[in-house]
Amino acid sequence: MLTSQILLWTAVIAEGLLIAALARQVGILHERIAPAGALTLNQKVEVGEVASPMTVTTIDGTPLEVGGKREGRSQLLFFASPDCPMCKSLLPVVRSAASAEAGWLDVVVAGDGTKAEYQRLREIHGLERVPTVLSEALGRAFGVSKLPYAVLLDEAGRVASLGLVNSREHLESLFEAKERGVASIQDFLARRKEA
Repeated sequence: MLTSQILLWTAVIAEGLLIAALARQVGILHERIAPAGALTLNQKVEVGEVASPMTVTTIDGTPLEVGGKREGRSQLLFFASPDCPMCKSLLPVVRSAASAEAGWLDVVVAGDGTKAEYQRLREIHGLERVPTVLSEALGRAFGVSKLPYAVLLDEAGRVASLGLVNSREHLESLFEAKERGVASIQDFLARRKEA
C-alpha cells in the first residue's frame, strides 16, 4: 500500500512538472506568433498612394464618390460576392463596423455581379443603409484579385491600408494599421523589432 502511494505521488509530481513545462512552451509560442493582419497580395496600389477619385453609382441609383478628400471621414471599400461564403460570413462584421465607426468611417460594399444578387445580399444581411456599388472598374483600380478584399482610404483619399480579409481580426487590422500610420500590422511588428 505504501509503495503504491509513493508511486502515485511520484506520477502526480512528474505530471505537474510536465504540465508546467508545456505551459511555458505555449507561452513562448504565443509570444513568437504575431497577430494576423489583412494579407496584402500583389497589389496594384501601394499604401500611402492617393487613390484616383472615381464616381460610381450605387444599386439604388445614387452617385457615390470613391476616393478624393473627405473632410474628417475615411472610407472602407469592402469587395464581396454573393456566392463567396467567406464574404457572407464577414458581412455582419461590415454592418457592425458601419454603425460602430459611423463617426469617422463611410463603408461601401462593392462587387461586379447583378443588381438583383446584391439587393438580396443587402436584405439578408441588413445592409440597406450601406451603399452598394457594382463596378468592375473599381475592383481593377485597387487590384482586387481575391475576395473578400478591403481597402481603407483616409481623409485625404490616400490608401491607408488594404488586403485580403478572412476574419474580423483581419478587418480590424486595417483600422489598427491606419491608426498607427503603418502599411500593415506585420509592418508595425517588423519596425518594432528593429527599434
